[in-house]
Amino acid sequence: MVKAGAALAILLLFAIIHLINPAFLPHMFGLLARGDIQETASYIASFGSWAVVFSFLLTLFVNALGFPPAIIFSTANTLIFGIVWGIVLSVIAETIGVAFSFILMRFFFRDAAEKIISKNKTLSNIDKYSGSRGFVVMLIARMVPYFPSVMLNALGALSAMSFRDYVIASFVGKFPSTGIEAIIGHDTITHQEDPTRLVVVIIFAILLIAGAWWYERSAAKKAAKDL
Repeated sequence: MVKAGAALAILLLFAIIHLINPAFLPHMFGLLARGDIQETASYIASFGSWAVVFSFLLTLFVNALGFPPAIIFSTANTLIFGIVWGIVLSVIAETIGVAFSFILMRFFFRDAAEKIISKNKTLSNIDKYSGSRGFVVMLIARMVPYFPSVMLNALGALSAMSFRDYVIASFVGKFPSTGIEAIIGHDTITHQEDPTRLVVVIIFAILLIAGAWWYERSAAKKAAKDL
């Protein structure tokens, strides 16, 4: 009953938006379906002083939905607000978006997933592992550029990973992956060639991955000794 009420509330929100501005949702869904970065940037910029707020909410919504690819909006943000602020805005909005996705998917589907997992020993072991070591796995996965975010949202929500670990891992992991995607997209559209900033982001990503791998190994050895 509670889940039905939550689903109804989401539908009601879309209905209210449609009643306030009937043209908004069709235009937005058309924009999302086309995935044109320059068109998206122009549309966001058309909101003037509200462009930051609108871009934040749009990026958040897209990441909660898992479609289309986040690179469209992270690149558009760098074109409007500059490389640094565009990436910062994108990472914060993306993290909040995937957090919403986690909450909704866990609320609606975790119970069903637990029933399936409990019947399979391999899935049960993976589920236990995700609870104790899920942070590092999610951190590394989030650092991989162009990896479908919707898959990581589902894996996190349907596993035993804590919400806190999921959010922190997503936030930290998204900086290098979003940075790489946004810089490549920005430079491709603007026809700029400045490999220095891209190299810095890649080095930062490698250091984070190495640190996560070392932490995971150390934690595994410690857990083995405690047994």
